[in-house]
Order: sequence, then C-alpha cells, then structure tokens
Amino acid sequence: MVYRLGAFDNFGLQPTLPDLEGDLLFLLDSSGSVSYYEFSRIKEFIAELLLPFTFGPHDVQTGIVHISTMPILEFPFDRHFSTGAIQHAIRNIQQVMGDTNTGQTISFAKEKLFTAEAGARPNVPKVLVWVTDGFSKGDVTQPMQLLKDMGVTVFIVSTGRGNYLELSAAASQPPEKHLHFVDVDDLGLITKELQDSIAAIIQAKRLKATDITASSFRLTWPQLLTRDTGYYILEYAPSGEPRRKVTKQLTGDHTSLVVAQLASQTDYEVVLIPESNEKYIPPQTTRVTTLEDVVSPAQILISESKPHSIRVSWSPILETVAAYQVMYGPLNDNLVQLQEVDGSLNSTVLENLLANTSYLVTVSAIYKSGKEKALSAKACTREEYSKIKHLHFEDLSPSSVKASWDPAEGDVLGYRVRCRRQAGSSTLLSVSPQIHSVLLSDLTPGSNSKVCVKPVYRARPGKGLCRMIHRQPASATGGYRHRQRV
Repeated sequence: MVYRLGAFDNFGLQPTLPDLEGDLLFLLDSSGSVSYYEFSRIKEFIAELLLPFTFGPHDVQTGIVHISTMPILEFPFDRHFSTGAIQHAIRNIQQVMGDTNTGQTISFAKEKLFTAEAGARPNVPKVLVWVTDGFSKGDVTQPMQLLKDMGVTVFIVSTGRGNYLELSAAASQPPEKHLHFVDVDDLGLITKELQDSIAAIIQAKRLKATDITASSFRLTWPQLLTRDTGYYILEYAPSGEPRRKVTKQLTGDHTSLVVAQLASQTDYEVVLIPESNEKYIPPQTTRVTTLEDVVSPAQILISESKPHSIRVSWSPILETVAAYQVMYGPLNDNLVQLQEVDGSLNSTVLENLLANTSYLVTVSAIYKSGKEKALSAKACTREEYSKIKHLHFEDLSPSSVKASWDPAEGDVLGYRVRCRRQAGSSTLLSVSPQIHSVLLSDLTPGSNSKVCVKPVYRARPGKGLCRMIHRQPASATGGYRHRQRV
C-alpha cells in the first residue's frame, strides 16, 4: 500500500509567513456535483494552502462556507486561532451534497460573513477563495461584483471546465492572476503561487512594533506620505499615564523609528498621525509592551580562596531575580555541581573543593518570569600546605646525628633541610617527598647547631620546624641533648 503524506500529517513542519493580517473566506463547493474523492482532495488543498499562515485576532482569520442548496457556515472568522485547530476543523468537514446555489452563497457571504458578527474586522484586507468544479446555478457575476465593490479580492480555483467568460468576470482582475483551472489531482501545483498571491494582498499595512527590548522598540509603518506631501506626528505614553506622553514630528519620507529610553515591563500606547496636504489619512495605533529588564550579573568576585573552599560574590542584586544558581566544576573535568542561592543574597561559599585546582564558576540569575542570564569566571583553590611535625634526632656518633620528621600533608614536592653550624659551614639538603630523614655530620663537639626542615609545594614552601642541637664536648659522655627553638 502506498501512503501519501497530506497537509493533515505535516502541519507542524511548514514555515510561517510573517506580518500578515486579513480575513480569508473559502467558498467550498459541497454540492452533489462534486464526487467524494474530489471533495476530499479539495479539503487537502485548502488545508495545505493555509499551512504557512499565522492565525489570530491580529493576524490572519479564516472561515469556510458550503455551497449547497442553502448556504451552510462551517465556521466563522473568529472560531479558530491556531494552525492545529484549523487543520483539525478542515479534516472534520463533511460534504453536504444538494444543489450548487453559488450565487445565493455569495450573497450570504456578503450579508452575513464579512461582518463584525461573524468576526470580520474593519480596515483589514479581505480575500475570498471560491473552489468549484465549474458548475453553478444562477448568476454569480452580479453578487460577486458587489463583494468586489466592498474591497474583497476574489480568487477562483476551478477543477472542471466551467465557463471561462463567467468565471473570469467573477474573479478579480486581471484573471490570469486570480483565476486557476487545474485538475483535482494537480491542485498542489498552484498551492505556492496562490499562497504568495494571498500573502501579497494581506501583507500587514499597519503600524507595528519590532525589535522590542526592555528599554526600546522599533516602529515601522507603510509609506503613507512623502517628504513633499506631508509629515507625521508620533505620540506615545505609558497606558493610563497621558501626562508622560512624548510627541515627535517626522518628515513624510519616514517609515520607521526607534523609540528608546523606555521603562521595562510597561504597556505603551502609540499613535501615528499622518498629516497629509492632499487627503485625509486616518491615524494608526498600536500597543507595545516592553520586555522584562533581564541582565546577567555584571561582576563576579572570587575571594577567601583556600585549599578546599572559595567565596563567590556577584553584583548587582535586582528585585526581579528570584534566585541565583551557581554552577562550578574543575576546568579539566566534566563534573559539575550546582548550588542555589536566594535572590536577596549576593555571595556564597563553595566547599569540598580540590586543592590547587582551577574551577569554572557560572552564576545564573533566575528571574521571576523564568528567564535566565549568566556570567562565568575562573577561580583557583590554593595549594594545600602544612608544617613539619615532630622533628627529632638520633645520636649516631659524637659528630653526627640522624634528623627525622613526620610527612607533611598535601601534594609535597620534597623537603629542604638546612643545618646552621655554630662552628663550621651551613648545609642545605633537598630530598624527595618519600624521604623523611637525613644524616647530619661534621658537627663539632661542644657546639650548637640549628636544624630546620621545610616541606616544598608547587607554589611556595610550607611552614617549617626548627630545633637546636647541642653537642657535648669530646671529653664528656652521655650522648647529646637538644632543645626546641623558642
């Protein structure tokens, strides 16, 4: 079995046509002259035709009315405001059958559908698409002309032969752009062309705001004037605060302006007044809401760096921030930890860190609206240092002793042992981290010597321990005695 992918299966995949505003009505031939197969293919065509449009009260609205013995409204303009809802509604359309009273349906559309009661909007472009098999009962030219006199643009898609003269007179001019004859199985060939033609008509011709930030937005509008035919008065103010109104005068060749220095999260009422010296042009209005003032922490300060902890501070503190998230992990590792801090605080201590390690610290401001902004910094923990403990000596001979010590903590690179003799030269020994004792010789009997042992780390030496050794004169007996440095 071959499965054909239709518009009903892929409505989430199509791009959106931007900046469109208009009321789009379909006259769907639902009479008995249309076969079930033809009717289903026409439904797919309408569904595919509507895929790229954005629907809403300020975008495109669409409705469908059946051509039958009596006009039957499937749904009005203000019923469905999403692509999914419209696709679902089209999928569920059932053929009515009956006669093909097209003229009566056109009159019904004029009197009942292009009205505020049916959701039609004033001052927006209006388009009618009539999909027919070419057969109709009664005159269609006159009622269609009344629709066109109202400003409605008429497209006709005929899947049968039909009367070319009658249909070309009913369609908007020129007929080569508004009248299509196509086999029901080839409707897809004209979909893109018809989409573009409709989009060109309902291209938004109104004042609108783009590039909206917390403190500015850009206004754009169609070219209503020239420098020679008039000028514009632009007025804007926060809603409900007319005393804060700002007024600007612009030359007639302007079609855009950036409005800046605005308050965040504020509704602004904007009025553009074209002052033409040729004809009256009505003012255009819009309402714009500036965004939340979402900023990342401007500065991160790393302080109180220790081998296993650091303090992270940031600024500024904003009232709109609900919390801060501090993510941190070693630069050369994928391990990341998270600490959450209340939005009223601006510092925290990160603990249980690795000594002598570079960390990437990221502070994210979590706003009450759910938005996030982040700033990162590099932090380094200090090397872990410790002092020598329990330095002691063992007498080996009248002129030599063995100096021993307990291992220092941390990443020790080695030890330095200095012996300052009261009589004789000093000695400096460097030993590996695995060695914890040295032999000190050439100690003169009856003299004092100072012995110091320091651990060596990558950044700097650790804290050492010093002790004095007193050697008995050669005639004395009883070994040696030592005293700790005061």
